[in-house]
Amino acid sequence: MDNLTHTLFALTLTRTRLGRGGRGTTAALVLASNAPDIDIVATLGGTANYLAWHRGPTHGPLGIVGLGVVTAALIWCGGKIIRRQAEGKAQSGDRASFTTLLAVSIVGVLLHILMDLPTSYGTRLLSPFSWRWYAIDLLPIIDIYLLTALASGLVLGRRSAEAGRKWAAIVFVLMAVDYGGRAIAHHEALNLTERLVRRWQPPACDAQARSVALVDAWPRAMGRTRSCLVETAAIPSFLSPFQWRLIAQFPDAYQIYEIDLRDRSLRLDSNAIMPDSPLWDLLARPVALLPNRWTPIVFEAAKTRTAQTFLGFSRFALAQDSRNASGVATVRFTDLRFNAGFEEDSLPQTRRSSFFTVTVQIGPDHQIIHERFGE
Repeated sequence: MDNLTHTLFALTLTRTRLGRGGRGTTAALVLASNAPDIDIVATLGGTANYLAWHRGPTHGPLGIVGLGVVTAALIWCGGKIIRRQAEGKAQSGDRASFTTLLAVSIVGVLLHILMDLPTSYGTRLLSPFSWRWYAIDLLPIIDIYLLTALASGLVLGRRSAEAGRKWAAIVFVLMAVDYGGRAIAHHEALNLTERLVRRWQPPACDAQARSVALVDAWPRAMGRTRSCLVETAAIPSFLSPFQWRLIAQFPDAYQIYEIDLRDRSLRLDSNAIMPDSPLWDLLARPVALLPNRWTPIVFEAAKTRTAQTFLGFSRFALAQDSRNASGVATVRFTDLRFNAGFEEDSLPQTRRSSFFTVTVQIGPDHQIIHERFGE
């Protein structure tokens, strides 16, 4: 989730009992709700370094406690300095105790992490004890509906404390509707995926691939055979809660479907559709069928630091390789969750500076010419 959403949510929380613990609680909630993203300092070491550390230890158990303590200490010390400068004008009884600030700060950090979990980007909940990613795939990285509800509630509730509390309650209801509606849509999208394409998919590689999990986790082991289904996922779109990108992963390929749950043709029983029906091709054919063959040169490119970092983050990494007339090989790794889109049966469209694509060039002598994010 973006930091604007985290900040607006923290300000909404200040209108509940969490914000009535004394002076400093508002600042503690806002600071703690953004504290896990302090890992942005890793960008000083480059994009690969940032990707390696983003949503890592600051988003895990140690981060919840550690950042909670640091936040509470900063607000407590800042309050003492301000009180000295005010020469006693502020009553000490108005200030929140350190224990209250610590509790509020821990809650703020925890809620930040819990808001990151339902996004398609995911988070590393158990870092540094485990570097696996977890996600529920309910929301895009930025949810414009959540942002609108939070901003509107703050504006409409600014007239008085009572109005603030009332609108905070309304916002929480709207958030529950947003999350609940997206959860229903996500479940429906996954069910439609299984129902519409089950005739054309090979057996699942394992029991986990057949089940619809509440929380998805990766990296995961690939199937040993070339003709099994590794995983199916439904990725939310930015604008509409009804539009989803369906990804079916196989050991050597991906199938991509772009669906709108309002499309009535998706409700038809695929068992009742005859092979000569026009709907047969409509339901059977993905928007894109992308080979994902790991050739020796792809494995070689995957050993570079940039590629290793990216592959540790990417849930659906598509590998593509080509070689020019001079023998220089270009290998591109792309995370299929975040591409701009697909033209029918084509490769994913990416921006030259895309954060979710890595390009590695290898010379004829197997020396790495360059490795970078983007095209």
